[in-house]
Amino acid sequence: MVAPMSKIAIISGTNRPGSNTFKIVTHLDAIYRSLGEPTVIVDLAALPPEIFLPASYANKPANFAPFSEAILSSSGVHIVTPEYNGGFPGVLKYFIDMLPFPESFEKRPVCFTGVAAGMWGALRPVENLQAIFGYRNAYLYPERVFMPSIGSHVTPEGRLGNEELLGRLRSQAEGFVKFTRALTPNS
Repeated sequence: MVAPMSKIAIISGTNRPGSNTFKIVTHLDAIYRSLGEPTVIVDLAALPPEIFLPASYANKPANFAPFSEAILSSSGVHIVTPEYNGGFPGVLKYFIDMLPFPESFEKRPVCFTGVAAGMWGALRPVENLQAIFGYRNAYLYPERVFMPSIGSHVTPEGRLGNEELLGRLRSQAEGFVKFTRALTPNS
């Protein structure tokens, strides 16, 4: 009997339109698919406006269900976060807070890629996220990718022209697939 394949949820950690973060997410999506790995992109720019109403803490709007289900049905989560003012975007933290606790990340493999205009490639935001996901008892994949000076590597059309960075993303994705399969034996 062949085990069902896993599904990686790739989170674009910003709601900024036309972001470099989303451009990297599309590259990761293509890489995972080239590895034969099903994916689902979770684009925070597409969050329903109703999720931001205070009443959403108690009762999630029905149109938030696909976002929640993308995480709950995944065998692993790959987060791509930009660096905004030395941290990750508030919308990413809010999204994490809106997901069911503890099942959204409890014992779920999580991987991180940082994207930044600056020279550190979102090191701080990724480290902050690792602390949050450690608290949530996620399995943290240790191979992180930091992408500094991202504006000089991504074309306006969204193509990543740096072969070294593409190679690092591919290596990270290959390793994360193995990591998720080792930790989710039914995948």
